[in-house]
Amino acid sequence: MPEATRTAGERQTRTAGERQPGVAGAVGERLPGVGRIAVLRANALGDFVFALPALAALRAAYPDAELVLLAAPWHAKLLAGRPSPVDRVLVIPPAQGIRAPDPGEPQPAPEAMRRFVEETRAEGFDLAIQLHGGGKNSNPIVTALGARLTAGLRAEDAPPLDRWLRYVYYQPEVFRYLEVAGLVGAAPTTVLPSLTVTDADRAQATEVLGAPTRPRVALHPGATDTRRRWPAGNFAAVARALAADGFEVLVTGTPAEAETVDRVIDAAAGAARPVVGTLDLGGLIGAYDQCELVISNDTGPLHVAAAVGTPTVGVYWIGNLLNGATPLRGAHRPIASWTVHCPVCGIDCTRGIYPARPGDGECSHRDSFVGDVPVAEVLEAARELLRPPS
Repeated sequence: MPEATRTAGERQTRTAGERQPGVAGAVGERLPGVGRIAVLRANALGDFVFALPALAALRAAYPDAELVLLAAPWHAKLLAGRPSPVDRVLVIPPAQGIRAPDPGEPQPAPEAMRRFVEETRAEGFDLAIQLHGGGKNSNPIVTALGARLTAGLRAEDAPPLDRWLRYVYYQPEVFRYLEVAGLVGAAPTTVLPSLTVTDADRAQATEVLGAPTRPRVALHPGATDTRRRWPAGNFAAVARALAADGFEVLVTGTPAEAETVDRVIDAAAGAARPVVGTLDLGGLIGAYDQCELVISNDTGPLHVAAAVGTPTVGVYWIGNLLNGATPLRGAHRPIASWTVHCPVCGIDCTRGIYPARPGDGECSHRDSFVGDVPVAEVLEAARELLRPPS
């Protein structure tokens, strides 16, 4: 049946292609004559890393097409001159459910998005793909680009695309987006996110930090969601132990995380040094490339470290582990907290995801859900992945 005559329901994964063993989901038909592909993925750092295998699959399936990422200013800066599946970044304006303004950017304005959509539509995209999330806010933008074919995710409150998959919250993020790529005939070429480390990354890291004189380990104690933060005192205990083992210990953080980093540094009592606001994202990539191990909460820098090939120990809430942890164990150790009741009020916080089950629903507290992970477990995992210097 020609694609143009299919109903929206017929264009779902169930009918768009045939299942192939070892492939993420069904692989649909490729669209012929594709010269330009738009991919909407404008959210956070870890989210971008999770989408890299899907972008690689699209590049392999449509090698002659221009692959354009609709994203934030930091994506454009990160990918400038860096080998990747992406040919070009178009900076999409801030908007509800799309992205927050970067520092110094104006607040979201409807006219800015309307102007962006009009200008982008004029580029004549053949494929427009939503790798952004459930689609309530993003699917209308993808549809408005006027591409020959749209594909992506759809939560219950989102409008459909030409080919779509139901957004189901608990799914490994890498495979979520590989399934979307499969809707347009892009079979996986890898399931492992990979970021190229450039000479400029390494040069900036060395200029700021100096060349390593002994093996380095980095700790990253921040996370935007405070429920994902392992206590600063626990990171400090790890810092003291690894410094005693002979490692140089760095504590990395964004300027917004400076207070958290300071608490770790103070409690580490000279065992670590802070790295806050002195490296851009490329420099952080270079710094992690120079490290033997990165120990972090479940946040973007953890996933960046793994993508550049540095071993990691990650502290996860169990639900986030299901979505975000690497399945590899040769060089990575995700450690889970099984806490599901709020440490403050005791509410069972799984009720919002599973409304048919007994429970109390959501609460407004944002205290750590991973504070019960013992220091001993993290240290054991770290030392298993490290060889203490002689």
